[in-house]
Amino acid sequence: MSERTSSSIGLHRPAWINEFRAFIMRGNVVDLAVGIIIGAAFTGVVNSLVKDILTPLLGLLFGGIDFSNIFVTLKGPHTATLADAQKAGAVTWNWGVFLNAVIQFLIVSLAIFWLIKALTRLHVREEPAPAAPPKSEVLLEEIRDLLAEKRA
Repeated sequence: MSERTSSSIGLHRPAWINEFRAFIMRGNVVDLAVGIIIGAAFTGVVNSLVKDILTPLLGLLFGGIDFSNIFVTLKGPHTATLADAQKAGAVTWNWGVFLNAVIQFLIVSLAIFWLIKALTRLHVREEPAPAAPPKSEVLLEEIRDLLAEKRA
């Protein structure tokens, strides 16, 4: 058959579909897709950890501050919460939200650091096989063995 294969209804499949299928099924592409999916799930966990656990604790330590509501109104009405300011159309500088993002980044970085460190320790390092001796050395050993046989 040619590079194009026919289906049961007489239509021809373009050759690039087979190339695309081969590309997608390569190991590193599949591994990358799995990594992205796990990364997205991990991001959700880290977001919840920062938003629901760490930020309230840090806010409590700093006198009950809600970091997500730390903002400066640059233009527009001054309101108590960021959500109210955004509803009113105010231009705000949201440095509390940025602080949350920095905390999330540090947590993800630390988690990845420890994960890579653990994987590096678990990785089995194979010792390289000893190199074959040079041909001249093999010949000299054979000569030595033959001379030893003659003496015996």
